[in-house]
Amino acid sequence: MKLWQIAHARSGDKGTISNISLIAFRAEDYARLVRHVTAARVRERFPGLVTGEVRRYELPSIAALNFVLHGMADGGVTRTLALDTHGKSLSSALLWFGDGATLWCPPVH
Repeated sequence: MKLWQIAHARSGDKGTISNISLIAFRAEDYARLVRHVTAARVRERFPGLVTGEVRRYELPSIAALNFVLHGMADGGVTRTLALDTHGKSLSSALLWFGDGATLWCPPVH
């Protein structure tokens, strides 16, 4: 299962900090996101791009998680020529995570 099947994302960036908000489509899927989408796993998803800490903030009232990624490589979006370090690209990459072998969220049976 890919994250885009149960959530959508918003993102942004400023300097060397990016943020990604992951919002469950249905409130009942929020607990699955909390359980499976950790700060460590988000950091692992972006090897070589995130050089600092990833912090996760839980927003249960809107069934969302917000991740703040510190230390974007190459000085962040305003200094690098690499398009894939923009916040919008990061949110799309996060939603597509899940390859059949290592899933973020197991399917509901």
